[in-house]
Amino acid sequence: MTRVDEPIVDERIPPLHRNRDFLLLWSGSAISMLGSSASLVAYPLLVLAMTGSPGAAGLAGFVALLPTLLFQLPAGALVDRWDRKRVMIWCDLLRALGVGSIVVAIAVDELHLWHVLAIGFVEGTLSVLYELAAGAAIPNVVHPSQLTTALSRNEARERAAVMAGTPLGGALFGLGRIWPFVLDTVSYLVALLTLLFIRRNFQGVHGGTTADGDGTAGSGEPAAGGGTPGGIRRLGAELTQGLRWLWGQPFIRTATLLVSGSNLLFRALFLIIIVMFEDGGAGPVAIGVLLGLAGTGGVLGSLVATWCAGRFSMRSLVVAANWVWALMVCVIAVTDNLYLIGAAYSLMWFIGPIWNVAVAGYQMAVTPDHIQGRVLSAVSLLAGGAVAVGSLVGGYLVESLGPAWAAWSMAAWMVLLAALATLSRSVRRANFLPTEHSRRS
Repeated sequence: MTRVDEPIVDERIPPLHRNRDFLLLWSGSAISMLGSSASLVAYPLLVLAMTGSPGAAGLAGFVALLPTLLFQLPAGALVDRWDRKRVMIWCDLLRALGVGSIVVAIAVDELHLWHVLAIGFVEGTLSVLYELAAGAAIPNVVHPSQLTTALSRNEARERAAVMAGTPLGGALFGLGRIWPFVLDTVSYLVALLTLLFIRRNFQGVHGGTTADGDGTAGSGEPAAGGGTPGGIRRLGAELTQGLRWLWGQPFIRTATLLVSGSNLLFRALFLIIIVMFEDGGAGPVAIGVLLGLAGTGGVLGSLVATWCAGRFSMRSLVVAANWVWALMVCVIAVTDNLYLIGAAYSLMWFIGPIWNVAVAGYQMAVTPDHIQGRVLSAVSLLAGGAVAVGSLVGGYLVESLGPAWAAWSMAAWMVLLAALATLSRSVRRANFLPTEHSRRS
């Protein structure tokens, strides 16, 4: 394994805690994620309370995540063409209105399953646009030498939101079905307000560097977000550009397919665990607290993610992560102890940010800015689309097999993925540190 020195940060470059725009973007997203985490646990509880059917809860999760399958590629092209900050502002506003309609429907006792499905689909569509725009903006808000650290801070933010928001959502649902969705609506409005105070441009700050198929610097071309000529005629070709670029990167391609398989498992496992907890007699508050432990594990993992990225090869991180996940799913399948299930699930979440910071940091570092949104959309189509399928699979497995056998089927799936990661040629050749590749400016 090759060792390199840590990137040297110029003393004139302010640290992240003094980067005003990054702090505004970070804090606004943190508040929004807190509300979303609260509603995340409330949605399946709401549908289960309305219908009594795990299959219906799985269907609601699938419909909310279906846009990750349908709209990733066009959304990626659009956030490279459109002003990314403006896209995020409109998404926050419209998501607040959508979730607010759930609040009104609950208040007047006129909430129906079709309403939950429709708002879930609209909110999911807007979230695809928002997350791609936010992800593509990060390299333009922080200095290239701070990219890995910024991603680690973002991971900590997301995991802390889950740690706090999940038990909060369960507690608020216990007080009344309306309250988690009130919190989610307000959180979108606060995130919108923080975006209005950000001064920095979210694209094109570092120029139009491109990369060849092996990730090395190539010739430049104008950024799509900067008004690429051709208009609609070029949009069709742009839709698949990120996917074609990603497919030409053997390691990133393999890592994306692996995380796609594990994301399917994580989403199915989320519903399986909720049903396990309910069958074990846990109420909404207890479910929120036990699932909130997963957020604690995620926060701890995000705190060590940058350290791991600087000391372990990508090959070691990818193989080890998949085997730890496989072992923990086996633990969940073999026990009915809710605390042990919570601990195993938390360890799985601990590993998640270490994977994300290493793989996503490398991918963003070698991706040219003018196709950043399209590459992120390609990754999200493969990796995030599996989350939608996982929700449907989880509901079907619990409905047909019961939670215990559903957990065993997920354990077998994860062991297969871990074996494939171990045997993969591109993973075996990934004998480099994730921090070796810094973004060219």
